[in-house]
Amino acid sequence: MPSRRRALVIGIDDYPSMPLHGCVNDANAIASLLEANHDGSPNFEVVLRTSETAQITRAQLRSDLERLFAHGSDTDVALFYFAGHGTENDLGGYIVTPDFESGDEGVNLSEILSRANASAAKECVIILDSCMSGALGASPSANNNAASVSEGVSILTAARAGQTAAEINGNGMFTELVCAALEGGAADVLGNVSAAAVYTYVEEALGAWDQRPLFKAHLGKVESLRKTSPSVSVQTLRLLPTWFPTADHIFPLDPEYEDTQPNSDPTKVAIFKQLQKCRDAKLVEAVDEEFLYFAAMNSTGCKLTLLGQRYRKLAAERRI
Repeated sequence: MPSRRRALVIGIDDYPSMPLHGCVNDANAIASLLEANHDGSPNFEVVLRTSETAQITRAQLRSDLERLFAHGSDTDVALFYFAGHGTENDLGGYIVTPDFESGDEGVNLSEILSRANASAAKECVIILDSCMSGALGASPSANNNAASVSEGVSILTAARAGQTAAEINGNGMFTELVCAALEGGAADVLGNVSAAAVYTYVEEALGAWDQRPLFKAHLGKVESLRKTSPSVSVQTLRLLPTWFPTADHIFPLDPEYEDTQPNSDPTKVAIFKQLQKCRDAKLVEAVDEEFLYFAAMNSTGCKLTLLGQRYRKLAAERRI
């Protein structure tokens, strides 16, 4: 069955007179993560092009982008990733190819966005690790940051317009964080990683004096970019309606739930360990106590958070 998720991944180090040293590494790392989920199941069908193995020209890149975004509504996600030089002028921002010329540095960011906006794919994701990449979606003629982003399109860039993007120890700092997010750092309870979650992870990791990532999106439904190991097993989530018959139910606890107590009950201890994982995932919280341990020792209880109520509802409706 043909993949419904397609990705074009580009990494360019080999620029005349101004080589880079981490972009090929970045592209290889991103491609490897996108190709398969955490459990090894196939994810994106990836076309990987790097300056290490191929000559990447303006014409080649435009052709690749046209094919990526030309797929029809049978495509769930069309993703474009680029690591390399970026620049901007009075006509906007560009991703730079090695055959750049003055006034024609590569592919204009507005051209990339236009292709994504016109795509019939359910979701289009553009991730750029290049200097000045935040110019994507901006209107240079109006000198503002207003973006024209069609529904289903999201943009994640390493830096704002006018900012540079750093390389550290053979990798782009931005892409290193994106990889960590895709490996599970930005996963939700079920292990799904979305573009919005990747941005949140990257933004929180970068300090106020670092380059600032940018996220622009117009999304009605968020697709997962990669599935990682869930923080709470589906089997445990399916027990939430049993433990909490109603959304506001208080699950009673007592010292028999705590395995350090001499009168602990093995059945209760097993349940308590699962509740603690739910607590770590912010699905449950102790009643009138800071920690579940004290809720058990003081015989109070625990209750669902608003997030926990959502997953209880999903389990009750057998949607997980």
